[in-house]
Amino acid sequence: MNSDFTLAIHSLIFLALQPDRMATSDAISESACVHPVRIRKVLSLLKKYGFIKSKEGVGGGFKFALDLIEVNLWDIYKITSEGSLQPKCPESNEHCIVGANIQRVLFSIFLGGEEHLGEYLKKYTLKEVVDLINEKQ
Repeated sequence: MNSDFTLAIHSLIFLALQPDRMATSDAISESACVHPVRIRKVLSLLKKYGFIKSKEGVGGGFKFALDLIEVNLWDIYKITSEGSLQPKCPESNEHCIVGANIQRVLFSIFLGGEEHLGEYLKKYTLKEVVDLINEKQ
């Protein structure tokens, strides 16, 4: 799984915790300790799928666009990381029983794993993530 998934969650929670004001990509990147360009890439994706709104210019930035209860972790995973659990198989010898079949078999296994991950991630809404964060304070 790539870091876009966790950066997207971080960004959405950061924005959701300040619903009355816009946040800049610089502020979010400072919170996540990553370069602003990485955050902007993730924010662009989140905007494309309607999770956030943006405003350019003075006083502009980003704002969470939905209700926390409407978004679960699987929703975010699907736009940032879907398919990332698939194994990276090099070209194999097609004349060998293992080489001819390993990619198909592993893809099937890992696809099942991603389906199970999806069912698990659907159980956690952003509201629950916020509650867990607030629990630790």
